[in-house]
Amino acid sequence: MDDETIRRGGCACGRVRYEVRGEPYRVGICHCADCRKESGSAFTFYGDWRPDQFSSSGEVGTFNGRSFCPMCGSHTFNLAPDQIEIRLGTLDDAPGDLAPTWEGWTKRREPWLAPVAEAVQCREDPPST
Repeated sequence: MDDETIRRGGCACGRVRYEVRGEPYRVGICHCADCRKESGSAFTFYGDWRPDQFSSSGEVGTFNGRSFCPMCGSHTFNLAPDQIEIRLGTLDDAPGDLAPTWEGWTKRREPWLAPVAEAVQCREDPPST
């Protein structure tokens, strides 16, 4: 895919919708405590885009920078001044072409979960890009 790629996604009930244009500059998974609590799983799978590549519609609630639909509770994205972090599981089409290039907070990875092959392993947060 290239810079003309448009991916769309949203929450479970459809009240929050978004689209991202182009490719993410980073794709990763994170095992930190906050991501585990937000996802209710062992890790979060996400991609980072620049703010000018992102648009959304619908009302979102936000807690500690993490946005969610106030109706259905789906966590969709995190908004920051320098990046938009999309929860890749909220894309309309499964992101089979997006594989993690780094894995964060590996010191909290479950022992039964193997490291992601060919991904940079970061004991805590990855380096800023």
